Amino acid sequence: MSDRALPVQALLVVDVQADAVVGERAVPGAAGLVDRTADLIARARKDGALVVHVQNDGRPGAGDEPGTPGWELHHRVDASDTEVVIRKTRDDGFHGTPLGGLLTDSGVRALAICGVMSEMCVQSTARTALELGYRVVMPHDAHATHDIPAAPGISGPVPAAAVSRVAEWALGSDLEVVARAADVEFAAPARHEH
Repeated sequence: MSDRALPVQALLVVDVQADAVVGERAVPGAAGLVDRTADLIARARKDGALVVHVQNDGRPGAGDEPGTPGWELHHRVDASDTEVVIRKTRDDGFHGTPLGGLLTDSGVRALAICGVMSEMCVQSTARTALELGYRVVMPHDAHATHDIPAAPGISGPVPAAAVSRVAEWALGSDLEVVARAADVEFAAPARHEH
Protein backbone atom coordinates (compact mmCIF):
# COMPACT_ATOMS: atom_id res chain seq x y z
CA MET A 1 0.00 0.00 0.00
CA SER A 2 1.18 3.50 -0.77
CA ASP A 3 0.29 6.97 0.47
CA ARG A 4 -0.47 8.76 -2.81
CA ALA A 5 -1.20 7.61 -6.32
CA LEU A 6 0.12 9.22 -9.48
CA PRO A 7 -2.78 10.74 -11.43
CA VAL A 8 -5.26 8.46 -13.19
CA GLN A 9 -7.40 9.44 -16.18
CA ALA A 10 -10.58 7.55 -15.27
CA LEU A 11 -12.70 6.58 -12.29
CA LEU A 12 -14.83 3.43 -12.39
CA VAL A 13 -17.65 3.60 -9.83
CA VAL A 14 -18.81 0.00 -9.59
CA ASP A 15 -22.38 -0.85 -8.55
CA VAL A 16 -22.91 2.02 -6.11
CA GLN A 17 -26.65 1.36 -6.30
CA ALA A 18 -29.37 1.86 -3.71
CA ASP A 19 -29.66 -1.84 -2.85
CA ALA A 20 -26.01 -1.93 -1.74
CA VAL A 21 -25.70 1.39 0.08
CA VAL A 22 -29.13 2.27 1.53
CA GLY A 23 -31.36 0.46 4.01
CA GLU A 24 -31.15 -2.98 5.62
CA ARG A 25 -29.12 -4.57 2.84
CA ALA A 26 -26.45 -1.83 2.78
CA VAL A 27 -22.82 -2.80 3.20
CA PRO A 28 -21.25 -2.02 6.59
CA GLY A 29 -20.04 1.58 6.67
CA ALA A 30 -22.16 2.52 3.64
CA ALA A 31 -22.53 6.18 4.69
CA GLY A 32 -18.76 6.69 4.74
CA LEU A 33 -18.36 4.75 1.52
CA VAL A 34 -20.80 6.96 -0.38
CA ASP A 35 -19.15 10.09 1.02
CA ARG A 36 -15.77 8.90 -0.27
CA THR A 37 -17.11 7.81 -3.66
CA ALA A 38 -18.91 11.16 -4.01
CA ASP A 39 -15.64 12.95 -3.30
CA LEU A 40 -13.80 10.82 -5.87
CA ILE A 41 -16.48 11.60 -8.48
CA ALA A 42 -16.39 15.34 -7.73
CA ARG A 43 -12.60 15.51 -7.97
CA ALA A 44 -12.50 13.39 -11.15
CA ARG A 45 -15.07 15.70 -12.76
CA LYS A 46 -13.15 18.82 -11.70
CA ASP A 47 -9.90 17.50 -13.17
CA GLY A 48 -11.48 16.35 -16.45
CA ALA A 49 -11.07 12.61 -15.88
CA LEU A 50 -13.50 10.13 -17.40
CA VAL A 51 -16.14 9.00 -14.86
CA VAL A 52 -17.80 5.67 -15.56
CA HIS A 53 -20.74 4.55 -13.42
CA VAL A 54 -20.97 0.78 -13.80
CA GLN A 55 -24.53 -0.33 -13.05
CA ASN A 56 -25.45 -3.96 -12.41
CA ASP A 57 -28.63 -5.36 -13.94
CA GLY A 58 -29.62 -8.01 -11.40
CA ARG A 59 -31.76 -11.04 -12.12
CA PRO A 60 -35.56 -10.92 -11.70
CA GLY A 61 -36.34 -10.68 -7.98
CA ALA A 62 -32.85 -9.48 -7.02
CA GLY A 63 -32.41 -6.28 -5.03
CA ASP A 64 -30.82 -4.66 -8.09
CA GLU A 65 -33.33 -5.86 -10.68
CA PRO A 66 -33.59 -3.19 -13.42
CA GLY A 67 -36.39 -0.72 -12.85
CA THR A 68 -36.62 -1.35 -9.10
CA PRO A 69 -35.65 1.25 -6.46
CA GLY A 70 -32.64 -0.86 -5.44
CA TRP A 71 -31.26 -0.76 -8.99
CA GLU A 72 -31.00 3.04 -9.07
CA LEU A 73 -27.53 4.59 -8.98
CA HIS A 74 -26.86 6.34 -5.67
CA HIS A 75 -24.85 9.18 -7.18
CA ARG A 76 -26.20 11.70 -9.67
CA VAL A 77 -24.74 11.30 -13.15
CA ASP A 78 -23.62 14.32 -15.19
CA ALA A 79 -24.22 12.76 -18.60
CA SER A 80 -21.52 14.07 -20.95
CA ASP A 81 -18.69 12.78 -23.09
CA THR A 82 -16.60 12.43 -19.92
CA GLU A 83 -19.26 10.86 -17.67
CA VAL A 84 -21.23 7.81 -18.69
CA VAL A 85 -23.23 4.87 -17.35
CA ILE A 86 -22.38 1.36 -18.48
CA ARG A 87 -24.80 -1.42 -17.59
CA LYS A 88 -23.62 -4.97 -17.01
CA THR A 89 -25.11 -8.38 -16.23
CA ARG A 90 -21.95 -10.11 -14.93
CA ASP A 91 -19.46 -9.32 -12.17
CA ASP A 92 -16.84 -8.09 -14.65
CA GLY A 93 -17.63 -4.59 -15.90
CA PHE A 94 -15.77 -5.35 -19.13
CA HIS A 95 -17.71 -8.54 -20.00
CA GLY A 96 -20.19 -7.89 -22.79
CA THR A 97 -20.05 -4.09 -22.32
CA PRO A 98 -18.46 -1.19 -24.22
CA LEU A 99 -16.16 -0.36 -21.27
CA GLY A 100 -12.91 -1.47 -22.93
CA GLY A 101 -13.62 0.46 -26.10
CA LEU A 102 -14.65 3.54 -24.15
CA LEU A 103 -11.40 3.56 -22.17
CA THR A 104 -9.32 3.04 -25.33
CA ASP A 105 -11.19 5.69 -27.33
CA SER A 106 -10.84 8.16 -24.44
CA GLY A 107 -7.07 7.69 -24.22
CA VAL A 108 -7.18 6.26 -20.69
CA ARG A 109 -4.08 4.38 -19.54
CA ALA A 110 -4.58 4.51 -15.77
CA LEU A 111 -7.77 4.23 -13.74
CA ALA A 112 -9.09 4.07 -10.21
CA ILE A 113 -11.79 1.63 -9.14
CA CYS A 114 -14.21 2.04 -6.23
CA GLY A 115 -17.58 0.61 -5.23
CA VAL A 116 -19.15 -2.70 -4.23
CA MET A 117 -18.78 -5.63 -3.72
CA SER A 118 -15.04 -5.85 -3.08
CA GLU A 119 -14.59 -9.56 -3.78
CA MET A 120 -17.09 -9.73 -6.61
CA CYS A 121 -17.68 -6.93 -9.12
CA VAL A 122 -14.90 -4.60 -7.94
CA GLN A 123 -12.27 -7.35 -7.96
CA SER A 124 -13.47 -8.91 -11.23
CA THR A 125 -13.44 -5.56 -13.05
CA ALA A 126 -10.02 -4.68 -11.61
CA ARG A 127 -8.59 -8.05 -12.63
CA THR A 128 -9.65 -7.58 -16.26
CA ALA A 129 -8.31 -4.01 -16.30
CA LEU A 130 -4.95 -5.32 -15.07
CA GLU A 131 -4.97 -8.12 -17.66
CA LEU A 132 -5.65 -5.53 -20.38
CA GLY A 133 -2.56 -3.58 -19.30
CA TYR A 134 -4.16 -0.65 -17.49
CA ARG A 135 -2.52 0.86 -14.45
CA VAL A 136 -5.11 0.24 -11.73
CA VAL A 137 -5.39 2.13 -8.45
CA MET A 138 -7.75 0.96 -5.72
CA PRO A 139 -8.42 3.24 -2.75
CA HIS A 140 -8.78 0.90 0.24
CA ASP A 141 -11.48 2.96 1.96
CA ALA A 142 -13.64 3.34 -1.18
CA HIS A 143 -14.74 -0.24 -1.79
CA ALA A 144 -16.79 -2.46 0.50
CA THR A 145 -18.71 -5.68 0.91
CA HIS A 146 -20.71 -7.68 3.45
CA ASP A 147 -19.50 -10.04 6.15
CA ILE A 148 -19.21 -13.62 4.92
CA PRO A 149 -21.44 -15.78 7.14
CA ALA A 150 -20.08 -18.75 9.04
CA ALA A 151 -19.90 -22.04 7.14
CA PRO A 152 -20.21 -25.03 9.50
CA GLY A 153 -17.17 -27.26 9.28
CA ILE A 154 -15.29 -24.63 7.25
CA SER A 155 -14.99 -21.34 9.11
CA GLY A 156 -16.61 -18.84 11.39
CA PRO A 157 -17.90 -15.56 9.99
CA VAL A 158 -15.39 -13.43 8.08
CA PRO A 159 -15.68 -9.67 8.73
CA ALA A 160 -16.33 -7.46 5.71
CA ALA A 161 -13.12 -5.47 6.29
CA ALA A 162 -11.07 -8.68 6.01
CA VAL A 163 -12.91 -9.72 2.86
CA SER A 164 -12.18 -6.34 1.25
CA ARG A 165 -8.48 -6.54 2.13
CA VAL A 166 -8.21 -10.09 0.76
CA ALA A 167 -9.93 -8.94 -2.45
CA GLU A 168 -7.15 -6.37 -2.93
CA TRP A 169 -4.39 -8.82 -2.02
CA ALA A 170 -5.69 -11.47 -4.44
CA LEU A 171 -5.22 -9.06 -7.36
CA GLY A 172 -1.45 -9.29 -6.98
CA SER A 173 1.43 -6.88 -6.98
CA ASP A 174 0.43 -4.94 -10.12
CA LEU A 175 -2.55 -3.41 -8.32
CA GLU A 176 -1.76 -0.08 -6.64
CA VAL A 177 -3.61 0.12 -3.32
CA VAL A 178 -3.76 3.50 -1.61
CA ALA A 179 -5.03 3.80 1.93
CA ARG A 180 -7.42 6.69 1.37
CA ALA A 181 -9.66 7.80 -1.49
CA ALA A 182 -8.46 11.34 -0.74
CA ASP A 183 -4.98 10.28 -1.94
CA VAL A 184 -6.14 9.46 -5.49
CA GLU A 185 -5.29 12.18 -7.98
CA PHE A 186 -6.91 12.69 -11.39
CA ALA A 187 -5.94 14.14 -14.75
CA ALA A 188 -7.75 14.49 -18.05
CA PRO A 189 -7.09 11.72 -20.59
CA ALA A 190 -4.88 12.81 -23.48
CA ARG A 191 -7.86 13.03 -25.83
CA HIS A 192 -9.82 15.29 -23.45
CA GLU A 193 -7.14 17.78 -22.41
CA HIS A 194 -7.86 21.39 -23.26
